Amino acid sequence: MRVLFLGDIVGRPGIQLVVNTLPGFRRQQSIDLVIANAENADGGSGLTPSIYRKLLRAGVDCVTLGDHIYKKKEIVEILESQTNIVKPANYPPQAPGRTWAVVKTETGIPVAVVSLMGRVYMKPVDCPFTAADRVLAEIPADVKVRIVDFHAEATSDKQLMGRFLDGRVSAVLGTHTHVATADEQIFPGGTAFQCDVGMTGPHASILGRKIENVLEAAITFSPVPFTVAADDPRMNGALLEIDQRTGKATKIERLSLNEKSASRYWSSEEDDEDDR
Repeated sequence: MRVLFLGDIVGRPGIQLVVNTLPGFRRQQSIDLVIANAENADGGSGLTPSIYRKLLRAGVDCVTLGDHIYKKKEIVEILESQTNIVKPANYPPQAPGRTWAVVKTETGIPVAVVSLMGRVYMKPVDCPFTAADRVLAEIPADVKVRIVDFHAEATSDKQLMGRFLDGRVSAVLGTHTHVATADEQIFPGGTAFQCDVGMTGPHASILGRKIENVLEAAITFSPVPFTVAADDPRMNGALLEIDQRTGKATKIERLSLNEKSASRYWSSEEDDEDDR
């Protein structure tokens, strides 16, 4: 089976590129399931119910989140009521949201999706390794395909999680740093790994934000808003091939589509519902 994992969707440019590209890309590339990290989708920080629904209409099957999960309080209702969106599993039990999800392909293949958050240079959270053990024990044994979004800053943190889960999950894919790494590989136990799958959003930017605003804040310490940039939107992620019988990955490929390369997948349909 073929699974597409999209890196952090940032603001309107990222959303619109997904809306324009994903339906055609999914059809032409015979994608069975799409997972996307959307914690930066609303104006660069957080997710709203309307954007969540827009991504689902575009073809996203499951949404993962990270440290900006609760920046928009209206998403709490979605986190508590919907079964295809997850919080970091090492957040407190009282935090709104589910720690894992199982979504199915059109042919009925179940896929488990887990989000974990790293601890190096991140806000204090519970141990992600302990949380991973707990969650994997909860997922039904007959769900062989298991995808982990490890939302972390340090490459060492991500490498450790990949090795820790090698042979126990189908893929460990990093998010949060917004910069795609060139270390995609399959570990000896059959787990696909990439330190960071990159950002789906405006790449003529500083991690999705306007360059001049970030520079001014860095140089002057002025309280400048970090507005989402607009130029050079790209859809970044990882394309996986997985043996559905064993859950082992057989291939991982970096994906990076700019507007020109993505446009061959576009249709004439437009979605003009408000987003940022």
